[in-house]
Amino acid sequence: MTEKKEGFGRYVGLTFLIGFGFFTMGLMDILYDTYVPIFLGKYIQKNAWIGAIMTLDNMLAVFLIPFVSLWSDNTRTRIGRRMPFIVTLLPLSALFFSFIPYAAARSFGALILVIFGLNIAKQASRGPVVALMPDTIPGEFRSEANGIINTMGALGAIIATVGLARLMDLDIVLPVLGRTKDSIPFPIAGVFVVIATILVFAFVRERKHEDHEKEEKVPLLQSLKAVAGEKDKSALWILLALFFWFLSYQGILPFIGKLCKEVFGVTSNGKAALPASAVAIAQLLFAIPSGYIAHRIGRRKAIRGSLLVLAVLLCIAAAISSTMAASLGTGLRFNLLLATMFAYGLFWITIITNSFPMLWQMATFGTIGVYTGLYYTFSQTAAISAPPVTGAIIDLVGYPGIFVFAAICELVAFVMMGKVSRGEPGDIAGAKA
Repeated sequence: MTEKKEGFGRYVGLTFLIGFGFFTMGLMDILYDTYVPIFLGKYIQKNAWIGAIMTLDNMLAVFLIPFVSLWSDNTRTRIGRRMPFIVTLLPLSALFFSFIPYAAARSFGALILVIFGLNIAKQASRGPVVALMPDTIPGEFRSEANGIINTMGALGAIIATVGLARLMDLDIVLPVLGRTKDSIPFPIAGVFVVIATILVFAFVRERKHEDHEKEEKVPLLQSLKAVAGEKDKSALWILLALFFWFLSYQGILPFIGKLCKEVFGVTSNGKAALPASAVAIAQLLFAIPSGYIAHRIGRRKAIRGSLLVLAVLLCIAAAISSTMAASLGTGLRFNLLLATMFAYGLFWITIITNSFPMLWQMATFGTIGVYTGLYYTFSQTAAISAPPVTGAIIDLVGYPGIFVFAAICELVAFVMMGKVSRGEPGDIAGAKA
């Protein structure tokens, strides 16, 4: 174990630098998921319709992430195969992201157009950003590296929720930007995204793999058929399991801000982001330890244990948000929700930190982008499916229903992960059982 840790030590600094790409995603995603439903709520009354619009980014992601990931697998430029996409698409994402609150204030049509432009750029950049790490870090160290990567993503989320979200209530007038209330965090976040992109481009050098040119280039659909047709179905079971745990996560995330306002009486937009902030803080604290813990006990055990705990925590959240807990008072219930979401973040990040490395462990250097694309195909399909379903559940039975639905999804994922037999740190990358 000491040898492994010393070996990974050589990659720690590089991994943190690569993590700035994930930092941009954490920064934008949490503000987008927290406030865009609130902006849409000014024009749309039904939660089911808000949930349907919130799936736009996920619908684009299903097609764009696998396509661009595979495209970048086969790209050859002087600055690498991922970097051309990163330095082009992330700054474009920052531009569209900065415009969101101003478009929301102008008209519903303007808001939809900006959301559409943002998600084309952001989702197209996501695959190359994610694939940059396994391109660079050896397979046996990817749980630890993914812990660092997710720490950087959580740092972005914390800056967004604890820092920038609090500025939603700031009401002053600035040159060019105008009135800042309910808007200023978005252009500030856009500036952070541009700075992070510059850091990645300036300090991260993609490595070449000596055997990459010899590897067969496999189309995405053919790759999916190959995964499904393998005698050992571990990769397929992981993909199906992650569909269900993302169905759980994405069913809750878009409605947390509205939950705080409608159930717990939160009036401040900044305070409505605190549950998401609690999740992000937990991720920041536990992302790196979760990678090392999984290296000791096994990735599969770490993920399955976390899925069980999440199911319990989601049931607790359902109870807190139900009318049965009304006698506790909105203040206490809100604080209990924050504590529950903090605990949720600890175990959620354990799943995310270790599931991607399990898939990458089954890939070769030339197919890392393909497996990255398959991961996002399943996760984003879940993200498309979840918000309309949970929005309809809220309309029918109220907010506690979405937590019960999410808990059931975690249990289904737990069963599916029991069928996985590959993807541990000691397995040979790309080996078939």
